[in-house]
Order: sequence, then structure tokens, then C-alpha cells
Amino acid sequence: MKIQLFRLAISGIATLGFLGFASAQQITGVLGSPGATTTISGKQLPPPDPEFGGVIDKKASGSKGWWAPRVVPPKGAPNVLLIMTDDAGYAAPGTFGGVIPTPALDRIAKSGLRYTNFHSTSLCSPTRAALITGRNHHVAGFGVVGEVGTGFPGYNSIIRKETGTIGTILKANGYATSWFGKNHNTPSYQATQAGPFDQWPNGMGFEYFYGFMGGDASQWQPNLYRNTTPIYPFEGKPGWNLTTAMADEAIQYMKGIKAVAPEKPFFVYYVPGGTHAPHHPTPEWIDKISDMHLFDGGWNKLRETILANQKRLGIMPANAQLTPWPK
Repeated sequence: MKIQLFRLAISGIATLGFLGFASAQQITGVLGSPGATTTISGKQLPPPDPEFGGVIDKKASGSKGWWAPRVVPPKGAPNVLLIMTDDAGYAAPGTFGGVIPTPALDRIAKSGLRYTNFHSTSLCSPTRAALITGRNHHVAGFGVVGEVGTGFPGYNSIIRKETGTIGTILKANGYATSWFGKNHNTPSYQATQAGPFDQWPNGMGFEYFYGFMGGDASQWQPNLYRNTTPIYPFEGKPGWNLTTAMADEAIQYMKGIKAVAPEKPFFVYYVPGGTHAPHHPTPEWIDKISDMHLFDGGWNKLRETILANQKRLGIMPANAQLTPWPK
């Protein structure tokens, strides 16, 4: 299974480089037959319905049925896994010079690219809105964190339809789209079972949602939803942890898509809340990291170590200097 992966660490989040596809229309099968497929230009979303290509006669014998071709991505379109972590600085993972081991990300980085031009709005839901729409956070309705939204354009925590999320765009182009983890982009007054649900992930182009609403959640007993239905998988399971369960759920989702429709690429937006308060790692991870003594040298020493690592990796200029501490 080939996956194109973007990892964006945030104090807010980073910007998203978009996927470029060939614009020439690609058609498979015989047009009018149920199995025919087509790509679209993407210049208009949702795409206009094609004109009926069959024949409607006064007699059935003179009529000819016709099915609109199913929209699919261009040949070779990649699977995309977009991972975003909360409140973790650019230099936190080892992949970007930090002292926290991230061997899986290291392997991906060695066969791909490390992006070093990092931007965020310094706030959570505004940067998330910018990330999933590719637009300025005010244009996306999130000039402030959703919980303190105001009744003014650009600050009302509402992503308008014309803004368009990456889920909406890729879904319209034939992708299987999903969202796992934190959802901080639904207005707080709509984040209940009463809806409306057009500002939930399912209403923003993501066909499958498994996650929690709002800025933070317990990793042991979260306010968890599958699509728009609350679920309680932790009941009777004292060792259950959302960070682990969410990974299992996402893996099962990807396997399921590939088992049923192996030719259909997926877009998985994977946004764990494990590094956001409240911090709830499992005892095994607390012991594992504590035993490494990664932070024993103190804050100042850690800054020097990370800068040296970043220069060695080539993601920081050789002449870069740390900001001096005030006396």
C-alpha cells in the first residue's frame, strides 16, 4: 500500500502543500455503462451532473438506458495520510532535531522531504481551519479559538461552504475521506447530538469520523463519536487509551477501504490529542521516556542540543544562533 504522508507539528499547526493532479480527463469503460469512470477537472465543485446520454422513446424497445460515469481520481493518485500533533513544537520530534525518538517518521523523512518553512496562527482551531481549507484563518471563519467566537464575519467559527475543505475537494474527486481524532472546528453550540451536522466532519467532506469534539479530551474517557453518534468503547476497560485505540481504528479503516475497493485512494486526516492537556500517556510510555533521561540537562542545555541537531540535519542555517536569555 503506497501512502504519501504529511506530518505537521503545531503550536497551532503548519500550512499544507496541495496535491497536483493531471488535468486531462481520463475515462475508463464504455460511457453509459454502470462500470464507466471519469476524472474531472476540479474547476467546479461539486461537479455539474452530466447530461443524460441515453434515449427516452415512447416505447421501451426504442429507449436506451445510460449511467453517468463514476468520478474517480486520476490514475496514480496517492493515498494520503496527514498527521497533525497538538501543542508540539517544530523541534520536538527527533526527525526535526528534537530529543524525542520518532523512528517511524525518521524512516519516512529519509525517503521524502522535510519541510522547514513553518507557519501557524499560534492558536489551535484557527490554524486547523487554515490547514483543512488552505485559506487564511479569518477567511475560514476562525479568527479566534472556536469557544470564544463572536458574531462577526471571520470570527464566528463557521467554515462556509464556498471555502471548501480538503475533504470536500478530494471526496468530490473520488477519494475515500476520513477524520480521526480532534475536531476543534465545529461551533461549540452545534457540537451536540441535536446538530445541525453540516459543520461536523461528516458535513465538511469527511465521510468517516472517529474522534472527539472541542479543544481537549480525556484520553481515558473521552467524549468520543463515530460519525455523529456518541460511543463508549472504554466502558469496562480500565486500560483503554484513546491514543492507542484511535491508531487501531484508523488502521482498520484503511485496511477496510483497500479490501473493498483496492483501486480507490484514501485521504486520512489523523489528529491525535495526546500531546494536548490533559496529558494522559500510558504508564508504559511514561516509564519508557523517563528511563531515557532526555531532559535531565535542563532547558538551556536542551536548546543547545536541539539547535546542533538541526544544523547537522541541514534544516537550520549553519550560522543560526539562539535568542539570548534576558539577564
